[in-house]
Amino acid sequence: MSEAHRHGGVVVLGGGVIGLTTAVVLAERGTDVRVWSPEPPGATTSAVAGGLIWPYRIEPEKQALEWAVRSFRHFSWLAEQPPTTGVRLVRGRMPGSAPPPEWTALTGTPPRAPLVDMGTYLRYLRGRFEAAGGRWEQRAARSLTEAAAAAPTVVNCSGLGARQLVPDPTVSAVRGQVLVVEDPGIEEWYVAASDSARETTYILPQPYGVVLGGTADDGAEDREPAPATAAAIVERCAAVHPELATAAVLEHRVGLRPFRPSVRLEAERVPDGRGGTSLCVHNYGHGGAGVTVSWGCAVDAARLVGPPDPAG
Repeated sequence: MSEAHRHGGVVVLGGGVIGLTTAVVLAERGTDVRVWSPEPPGATTSAVAGGLIWPYRIEPEKQALEWAVRSFRHFSWLAEQPPTTGVRLVRGRMPGSAPPPEWTALTGTPPRAPLVDMGTYLRYLRGRFEAAGGRWEQRAARSLTEAAAAAPTVVNCSGLGARQLVPDPTVSAVRGQVLVVEDPGIEEWYVAASDSARETTYILPQPYGVVLGGTADDGAEDREPAPATAAAIVERCAAVHPELATAAVLEHRVGLRPFRPSVRLEAERVPDGRGGTSLCVHNYGHGGAGVTVSWGCAVDAARLVGPPDPAG
């Protein structure tokens, strides 16, 4: 019998895609789960993500690929469900890049990969979590000890917040800026790396418009969109699809990816403030691939929490 079941519950810290997916996996196997999040899903970094299921800026590379492959299968299943999941399988192009054989076997040639409308998908995840008996609480944990005092098991999916919460000084922000424009009729996604590690050209057709990107500014934490950066993104994307040069801009977005030299997915004991300890499973530091590896990481995190109690 796991601690989560023997003593009554798990608190998951973080309401982005990593926290919500982990909470879904736990709740659907019968665990009593609460999510603590300082903001609703639509206000998290996950909501800014372009939504293409493809490994990007995450270490360790081999393990990340395994997580991504497992996640790909679940996203492919979601794409066959009603549109309320927000997931579609879409053809695309990635010139100048040779994916690992394991990834090519999944996506085919030309690649066909899941493309996720993150706003719709995060609402779907929260609904699926609550349908499984999970509870959402909009609150911020001031420390791991505070969360440990509330439950015998804590799952730390706090992303960039882990820098202060753990604290973990190896966590840093990688700023990403994108914009959304009216769709002039683009049906396939396009991703290409540039000569600069700070820039990538991507064009992702979504139901609400086309997402154009992007940037990767290590250590930058300014959340205000930079007009010059937006103009440069449009120029790069218009070199691929000239009609994007005059497409009406619908929205500018900035997100801070929670990067770490390697994902932290492990368990430890943390003080509960009462002289004892609680189990804490860390699941953070996914960089720019949080959505892509979310299901694979969630299953591994749930395994560290322990098996459900067959006696209920």
